[in-house]
Amino acid sequence: MSSLCEGSLSDCPVFGVAILELIEDSRHQTNFNFKTGYKMSNQVTTAFAQQYSANVDLIFQQEGSRLRPYVTEDPMGAEYKYFDRVGAVNAKLKGSRHGDVQYSDTPQSRRRVSFEDFYSADMIDKEDKLRMIIDPTSEYVTTAVYALGRQMDEIILDAALGTAYTGKTGSTSVSFPASQQIAVNFVESGGATDSNLTIGKLRQAILKLREAEAIKDGETPVCIINAAAENSLLRTTEVTSADFNTVKALVNGEINTFMGLEFCRTELVRKDASGNSRVVVMPKSAIKMAVASDISAKVDPIPHKFHNFQILAEMSAGAVRMYEEKVVEIKCDPTK
Repeated sequence: MSSLCEGSLSDCPVFGVAILELIEDSRHQTNFNFKTGYKMSNQVTTAFAQQYSANVDLIFQQEGSRLRPYVTEDPMGAEYKYFDRVGAVNAKLKGSRHGDVQYSDTPQSRRRVSFEDFYSADMIDKEDKLRMIIDPTSEYVTTAVYALGRQMDEIILDAALGTAYTGKTGSTSVSFPASQQIAVNFVESGGATDSNLTIGKLRQAILKLREAEAIKDGETPVCIINAAAENSLLRTTEVTSADFNTVKALVNGEINTFMGLEFCRTELVRKDASGNSRVVVMPKSAIKMAVASDISAKVDPIPHKFHNFQILAEMSAGAVRMYEEKVVEIKCDPTK
């Protein structure tokens, strides 16, 4: 080697040119770390110093869970957890004096919930941070936590409308019944016609819950809607008129409470095979969520990645519908 090049590597006409060519080639690989050979976050290079901004702006997204306050929660420490359900009994008329006591056969059943593990991870290269005028670590952590919060909402929605498991060992499946659905073409009077969310559909949902005594004293059911359903309601006089409603709809253009319901908007609302939105109306006692490990996040240097920083957020959770009678699905045509 000494016969080819004396002095520093930059003075070498052979190796110096080779290194310069390799560096030039690596510039075209925006997700390649020259030192480690590992791919870094595919998006972080967009924040290199030529960006001129001193702040990272998180792209529009749902910031965590919105539905968690509307379910009941229990900790979980095993693969499965069982929630026992005790049904209603009728009082008996006391007959003659000193007569025999007649016992009620109190109905009892259980629901099974299992949890799944979820995570969101990314890696920030040390050299990336040197090239940037900002440190994106905290924003990456926030984004990862937001992702798990949205996943929690998906767990809740899938539990509300999906298959529940019952029986002694939780091996019997229970599908969401058609009797708890309000058709997309439901009208209170006149000819049936497809519609988005209407006052009539809300009245029918509340009627189903009240007839089944599915709302506990003091409970305020939640109506889980998307923007299209919310917009449909905001076109309704009863929602926007001060004669009927004195809430946010009059000031902010959004609905928080109406007709004894609390409204929660999320674009995670499920759709059926026909593309109809599956708006959910339910009290808090309708869904049990079991959390084996709550959302946590950490940033660690990874030795075998040349101590680049790994951002990892994790959680383990599951949910189950406790009673079919406590959940009502309203089919809504988002194009109306």
